[in-house]
Amino acid sequence: MPIYEPLASKYRPKTLEEFVGQKHLVGENGPIRKFLDSGNIPSMIFWGPPGTGKTTLAYIISLNLYYDFHKLQAVNSGKDHLRKIIKIAISNQQYGKKTILFLDEIHRWNKAQQDALLPYVEKGVIILIGATTENPSFTVNTPLLSRAKVFVFKQQTEEDIYDLLKKISKKEFPDVEIKKKELETMANLSNGDIRSGLNILEMATTLATAQQKGREKARVTEEILQNTIQKPIYYDKNGEEHYNIISAIHKSMRSSNPDAAAYWVGRMLQAGEDPLYVARRLLRFASEDVGNSNPNALILANNVYEACQKIGMPECEVFLIQLAIYLSKAPKNNSAYMVENMVKEDIEKYGNLPVPMNIRNAETKLMKNLGYGKGYEYDHDLPNKKSDQQCMPDKLKNRKYLKE
Repeated sequence: MPIYEPLASKYRPKTLEEFVGQKHLVGENGPIRKFLDSGNIPSMIFWGPPGTGKTTLAYIISLNLYYDFHKLQAVNSGKDHLRKIIKIAISNQQYGKKTILFLDEIHRWNKAQQDALLPYVEKGVIILIGATTENPSFTVNTPLLSRAKVFVFKQQTEEDIYDLLKKISKKEFPDVEIKKKELETMANLSNGDIRSGLNILEMATTLATAQQKGREKARVTEEILQNTIQKPIYYDKNGEEHYNIISAIHKSMRSSNPDAAAYWVGRMLQAGEDPLYVARRLLRFASEDVGNSNPNALILANNVYEACQKIGMPECEVFLIQLAIYLSKAPKNNSAYMVENMVKEDIEKYGNLPVPMNIRNAETKLMKNLGYGKGYEYDHDLPNKKSDQQCMPDKLKNRKYLKE
């Protein structure tokens, strides 16, 4: 009985010509192709979504260069594993042989672990290829990052995934009928992830065969795909995508684009974000960006926050989308936000400036004798109901935060 091997493993490319996508990196003028052609590669960080070829490209590099290649999974390895590879690398240096360490999910190594690797990368004992789905600006130590070239991997296109699925399906499943429309659906459901696309193809053909029910030929249908396969949503509550999407919500509302705001709110919630986090950010926006152009926005946002507390998901999703639409359409005024920043600057610059004597309360006779409240004008007693008395500290008495 043959040993089972997943399609993603069975059809892993071994050359750049077989590699799918990332033409900006491995195309005719791609930097990684040029490095391979020269026979010398620098330390590199591969950054991109799952299934975009980071590990596969490292594998191709290992096959095309006569370097000693070692692979570690950051999630289940540490300094002990690194020491063994470094010992081998130092020995290799004596014979003029270079050593590559491919560290998958490098973002899972902490600062101390990354620091242990740094001197050997710096001295050229090890050529590092790190793969990560997280922004290396936040997850890779700055000294290590400065000694490696960062290459960004893009999501695979549906066209590229479709072509690959078409080619493999004919070879692997000649007895299963898969029409163009179903292959296109698989490519779409894979969400730019080749590995996911191959898994979908394998799952769909298995289900089609199980549901053959006497037909001459098994067939993959839209019903099989839609009922059994859910399009994945890549999202990390503590990662870069979290900050990217909340930024998209804010900037869409600020740009008065309710369609985009509703989409990004929906994306965040469908990915499992806490609705109260989204509600807090919308509440902040109601004051920061809408402000006094529509004070009711803050009241509405607070009511929505409380409603989300009472009801929760999935029912409260419509509250948040409704609020995002309202805030997007509202007139914008960021004066309170600007004043907030200017006030902070003055407080930091001048410290604890004393309150002017005229607007202090004289609670005791001693305080009154010291001048507390002297010269205070009660605005309601004035004909125009407005005094010009000093209310700011002496050093800021002419300071204006708001433009007339």
